[in-house]
This record gives sequence, structure tokens and C-alpha cells, in this order.
Amino acid sequence: MLYSVKHTTVYTYTDLVPLCHNLAILSPRNTVSQQCREFQFDITPVPEVVEVYNDFFGNKVYYFVVEQEHKELTVTASSVIESTAPEWKQSGISGVSWETVKNRLGSGIINDTVDAAIKQYTFPTEITEATPSVKSYAQKSFTSGRSLYEAAFELTGRIYKDFKYTAGFTTVSTPLSAVMREKKGVCQDFAHLAIACLQSMGMAARYVSGYLETVPPPGKPKLVGSDASHAWVSVYIPGMGWVDFDPTNNKHPDEQYITIGWGRNYFDVVPLRGVIQSSHKHELEVSVDVTRLSG
Repeated sequence: MLYSVKHTTVYTYTDLVPLCHNLAILSPRNTVSQQCREFQFDITPVPEVVEVYNDFFGNKVYYFVVEQEHKELTVTASSVIESTAPEWKQSGISGVSWETVKNRLGSGIINDTVDAAIKQYTFPTEITEATPSVKSYAQKSFTSGRSLYEAAFELTGRIYKDFKYTAGFTTVSTPLSAVMREKKGVCQDFAHLAIACLQSMGMAARYVSGYLETVPPPGKPKLVGSDASHAWVSVYIPGMGWVDFDPTNNKHPDEQYITIGWGRNYFDVVPLRGVIQSSHKHELEVSVDVTRLSG
């Protein structure tokens, strides 16, 4: 598949802002199954400082500073991405049990080597700390002797069935206890919940941020700006590598998914954040357009 992606963020302020510092993670990653062929980053007003670096997780970060007065800040990231089938599909599904993986991760021995880059994803963060109800929910899928793949597949399928997608019910900081109690949320919540469940069973799981091509109903035109940032979870399975699961849509992310970055949770891969020298209010508008060019 070949896609173009345009992600536009507009901040409108009620008063002049003389200074702002920002961090943006909007450049798609290059992976075995995905290559970013083109990337353009446009900022208005033109910033006085722009620096690019890779963060701890290997995500490309743009740091920029606008030092002139402005009442509106527009940030547009334009990409062309080529995506193919996930690498793990070529190797086949591993039957390794979740208990075996847990023991390997616990001892630090993964594929006969110690890999801290994988083991770091076994430790929960504040937003993915498993409550007793979360661990109890996870245990229903992690029965004795079951393969990790089957357990993760059923777990994310249960989240899809048991929780209702409800835009606006939560924020990115809503605790899992509220999501568990109300049985609803959005893709970030479901990814955090899946990570908490998996880590509570001793697995390595990470948060993945990106986009998903949306297909309009038959006979209906695709709405400009109808696409949005998406989130899913990735689980490390020996013999398969990192395998993605999307609990929001109950499917494996495939060529229609575009990966921007990954980390322990949402806060490691926030698309755009920053600070401004102002105490006044502002409005935020975000639009994402994912267009298939070929495939």
C-alpha cells in the first residue's frame, strides 16, 4: 500500500502569544514493514529554532520555538508512506506458552540473550498500573498452558466486546479504574487497558501511535479530515517478534495501519505538545487525512 497522510493542528489564541516551545512526534517510523518515502514539516509562523532528534524509544522528535507574537499556530505534517504485511505473518504463529515467556522475561533471558530493550516494557507506568480488577480480567484469558498469541488475541477481542467506544467520555489522563467501572472509552484507553492486562501477567507490551485508513460506506465520499490519530498495542512473542493487536477494532493492524511511534504509554508519543508564554485561553483543531495512493 502507498498512502499520503496530512496531519494539521491549529491553535487559536484569544490574545497575542509572544513565545512558545513545542515538541512534535509526527514523522512516521521506518520499520521492516513500513517506509516513510517523503516527509514535510510546515509551521506558521516560521519558528526561529528547529531541532530534530531521536528520543529514547527511537521516535523522531521535532523541537521548535516560535519567538514572534502570534494569535494562531499551525503545524502541518505531510507524509508519503509505503506499507506491507507485518513481518510476523511470514514467520507464522508461535505456540510458545505465556508461562514460558513470563519466565524468560523474568530472568532476562530472551532468545538466549538479555535484551533490556524488550524487558523495559514489562514494567507498568502510572497510567498502566493494573488494579485488582484489571488483573482479574486478564487472568480469564491467560489459562494454564495457553500460547501467548492465543491469550493476547482473546484478551484484545474481549476488550472489543466488553467495552464501548465512546468519544469524549475520557481524557488521556483518565485512570483505568474509571474505564473498568464504566466499560467505555476510546482507543487510547483500550490500548492502556490491554497493556496493563498483559504486564500484570508478566508480558512485554508497548503503546503504538499512528493512523488507520478509514473506508467510507459504499457510495459515500470520504470526508476530508475524518481520519484521526489511532492507538493500539504491541506484544513481544518469542519467535514472532513484536505483534500488533488493535482492541478498538478487534483485528491485527495490517497494511492499512501507519505507525508514527511507540513507547510505554500515550505520554511517550504525544503528537504535539508544548508551553506558551500566556495565561489566556485557546482553541484547538486537529484534522488528519489518510489517502490511499496505490495498492
